[in-house]
Amino acid sequence: MADTSTREFDVVVIGAGPAGAAAARAAAVAGARVCLVERAELPRYKTCGGGLVGISRDHISGAGLDLAQLARAEVDALTITLDGRYKVTRRRRDGSSIIAMVMRPELDAALVDAARAAGVEVRTSTVVTGVRDDGPAGAVVEIRGGPDLRASVVVGADGTSSRAASYVGVHCDQVDIGLEAEFKAPAHVAARWERRMLLDWGPVPGSYGWVFPKGDVLTVGVIGAREDGPAMRAYYERFVAQLGLADLPRLHDSGHLTRVRADGSPVRRGRVLVAGDAAGLLDPWTREGISFALRSGRLAGAAAAAAAGGDPGALDAYPKRVDAVFGPEVTAGRTLLGLFTRRPEVMHGLMAGFPGAFGLFTRIIDGRSTVARQLARPGVTRLVATLSRERNPLPDPGPAPTP
Repeated sequence: MADTSTREFDVVVIGAGPAGAAAARAAAVAGARVCLVERAELPRYKTCGGGLVGISRDHISGAGLDLAQLARAEVDALTITLDGRYKVTRRRRDGSSIIAMVMRPELDAALVDAARAAGVEVRTSTVVTGVRDDGPAGAVVEIRGGPDLRASVVVGADGTSSRAASYVGVHCDQVDIGLEAEFKAPAHVAARWERRMLLDWGPVPGSYGWVFPKGDVLTVGVIGAREDGPAMRAYYERFVAQLGLADLPRLHDSGHLTRVRADGSPVRRGRVLVAGDAAGLLDPWTREGISFALRSGRLAGAAAAAAAGGDPGALDAYPKRVDAVFGPEVTAGRTLLGLFTRRPEVMHGLMAGFPGAFGLFTRIIDGRSTVARQLARPGVTRLVATLSRERNPLPDPGPAPTP
């Protein structure tokens, strides 16, 4: 645990996940005196699929980290199913990776190490009990059993149960429940999933399941609306059983909630900013949050450092920047979630049978395109409108052989 003699900083960041570590490093690189506080000891387990899309990979490389050392596996093939049926597998012809698979404890620890290398003071086993803005005097982070920390700006990156988010008044209008386990896979099972992941469009409206391979570990989970909790539990248990994994040893088996920020929800109150899960920033359809956390954390850290350095407009600019960067993505994600919730078989049919669909999917994952950009194309706009109206615009995809 770090020396706690210093109580005043330019920036205090709460939470040592991807958003917090990114914010702390960005602020330190900009010249701020930064303290990063985390309630647990590191590394610590986090329920997370651990798939890194192209934007996340770019950030990790930009932080000076070697992804080859962090990744447990690279994936170049995708299997999709519709509630366990109609299995189709697509593979990149050049063998290049679609997604890198990591363990969250290892990723978080590496990002914190990068922040520390940039000059950030890291304090673990430090429980935050409250946050307040003292106006011109700065902001205060209240610490259980210890002296308060003072800063010009506080960045809250303390997850879905964030105290900073409560202070700021973040409002989320989509809450989902994720159920996930990490299975210890024997060699013959691990070989079956080598370089291949699975997405299953689930039976509960708006739900899906996944298998992410990580060497001798398989991360398996499902996610869907919180109000469908009992149905999601049943889907999870059936999904694991259908995969033939129920009897394998479980290293972890847990659940968590994800929350999506409502349009217009604040991400700043005075000298307190929020980023990542604390701000409700994630994709509404996939519920992917690591890339949102890394990017919003970096934006928050840069704004905090600028404000601490005397730029009075930096804090005002942060919410506008968040809306500009993430607003189109969240809107597009809501559109896809709405379509997927009503017609999961259409989504499966498009992914399984339409020429170019897999290539488009991989370009979006790579970061070479976005869902928002694709939905803005006139032909796609008309297709989405048609699919939203028609009950059966496409035939049943039928069973397809796995290449």
